[in-house]
Parts: sequence; structure tokens; C-alpha cells
Amino acid sequence: MPTAARLMAAICLAVVGYVVSIMVMPLMPESTDFGYFVPVNVVLGLCVGWIVMGRRAGRGITQAINNGLTGVFVLMLWGVAIQAINEMVRLAMRNRYDGPFEAIVATFNIGAEFAVLIATVPIGIVLLISALVSGLLTEYAGKKWR
Repeated sequence: MPTAARLMAAICLAVVGYVVSIMVMPLMPESTDFGYFVPVNVVLGLCVGWIVMGRRAGRGITQAINNGLTGVFVLMLWGVAIQAINEMVRLAMRNRYDGPFEAIVATFNIGAEFAVLIATVPIGIVLLISALVSGLLTEYAGKKWR
């Protein structure tokens, strides 16, 4: 059921997805073709905010902060997973793997490489602050507009 908390959470995590995507782009090699990188992460932020954060609003300030941290963690987890799968499919179309099992294992390796690449202090600070703000705004929207 649509609520103000779900809408606020979706908007907040979409903004987080956009900002972090822009911050990640300079960290990648210059030859990287980003394609739909930013729109995919924004849509992923909308979905995670709506599904994960929005339904858990209205439980108090401490739970709001936990909700924000959980939402941003899930956003990053799914973002890295989707981008790793996308890269694996791109490499699979170039016949880089001998079989499907090798491609699935490569997805985990690619995801781990992406996670290490984006694990920087500025991104960590932005994620932490945005988690706190997103959780508190979602809680506020849940209490204010029932």
C-alpha cells in the first residue's frame, strides 16, 4: 500500500543511488562504458527504498537510523551485484568463459573487485550520512503523513 514513508524512502535512496553513481564513475578505468549505469542505480534506489525501507518506518528514532543503514546497505549490495552480473554477461558474450559455472564464479570475483574499488573514505562518508538522513526523513514522513 502506498504511504508517504515509502515514497520518501524511495526518493531518498534514488538520490543516494545517483550521487554514489556519480562518485564511482571517476574511480573506474577511463575506457569504461557506463551505458545505463546511473539510471539502473537510480531505479534500484527507488525499488529498495519502497520495498525495504518504506515498510519499516514508524518505529522510532533508533529504528529509523537502523532502517536507513539497512536500506543503504541493501542498495549497495544489490547495486554491486547487478553491475557484476552485467559485466559477467558482457564478458560471456565475448566467449571469455568455458561454461556457465565459470561465469557464475566470475560474477562473485567481479563483484568483489567492484566492492574493493568503491570502498573509499569519501564514498563511505556519503553513504553513512545519507543513511542517517534517509532513515530520519522516512521516519518523519511516516509520522507526519499517515
